[in-house]
Amino acid sequence: MDAYELLTRNAEEVVTDEEVRDLAEDPEGKRAYVGYEPSGVLHLGHLLTANKLIDLQDAGMEVVVLLADVHAYLNEKGSFEEIRETAEQMKAQFLAYGLDEEQTEFVYGSTFQLEEDYTLDLHHLERETTMNRAQRAMAEIQGDETAKVSHLVYPLMQTLDIEYLDLDLAVGGLDQRKVHMLAREKLPELDYEVRPAIHTPIVANLTDGKGKMSSSEGITISMEDSTEELEEKVNSAYCPPTRDPEPDDDGNDLENPVLELFEYHVFPRFDEVVVERPEKYGGDLTYAEYEALAEDLESGELHPADAKGTLASSLDELIAPGREKLREIRG
Repeated sequence: MDAYELLTRNAEEVVTDEEVRDLAEDPEGKRAYVGYEPSGVLHLGHLLTANKLIDLQDAGMEVVVLLADVHAYLNEKGSFEEIRETAEQMKAQFLAYGLDEEQTEFVYGSTFQLEEDYTLDLHHLERETTMNRAQRAMAEIQGDETAKVSHLVYPLMQTLDIEYLDLDLAVGGLDQRKVHMLAREKLPELDYEVRPAIHTPIVANLTDGKGKMSSSEGITISMEDSTEELEEKVNSAYCPPTRDPEPDDDGNDLENPVLELFEYHVFPRFDEVVVERPEKYGGDLTYAEYEALAEDLESGELHPADAKGTLASSLDELIAPGREKLREIRG
């Protein structure tokens, strides 16, 4: 793959394509970032963006991981001491998962977000941004919580993070889109340049293919899961023999989460995927690309149960180093 293909692989949206193409012309040493609240064990939502960061490193870019301790404090995720302890665990898990330590800089938000220049810029944005505008930017991240003043400040800080971390590219899940659009709108008001953004997809709920996979619902896969727990979750996952399921009886759009996990998590990390089957059922199937596997599932050549078994073993291989790191940390 060339640099542009690596930058945009499995991206749900690129803002803007022209800007990312320009970046791909000379990516060596350019800086990309993603921010995470230190709020728990890494799960597949974190790791989907981490896969994109690995792509960017393969293209020659440097990666900044913002361990957003101030954001987490504003979002009531604990004391600073508790948040930073969690952040150190997350850092170890990211490196175990496959981020290149030489090309990754981990930054605590509190190292620059409490400085005078940042604070004055933040107050400027607070003066110039309506409550409705800030609320719209935060809505998809906040969920159904009752809005607090801290929720309105949160996206303004994310806007400034892009400038103060000296970045060339912002990365996030599709739920970060409105925040990045706010940044493109507001940074020029402070005479700062806008940066392109890459948004990764949101994987559907494992149980029924609706909405998004959510740790709050207890149906995501995390580095904390044992091999047996992971297998149980994947084997019970919704997996119709199609990549484009019909809406349910209530008109809700559905996705195939098993295929999504193959596309966004497995194939970016493995050169080939082998589905092991007894000879009496046709023998092993080997796939070098996602499309071939998806087509075989739809044609009936690949049974959903075999797809699930292979997915479970592949995901287990990916998260095993992080699982072991967690055990070391916890003693």
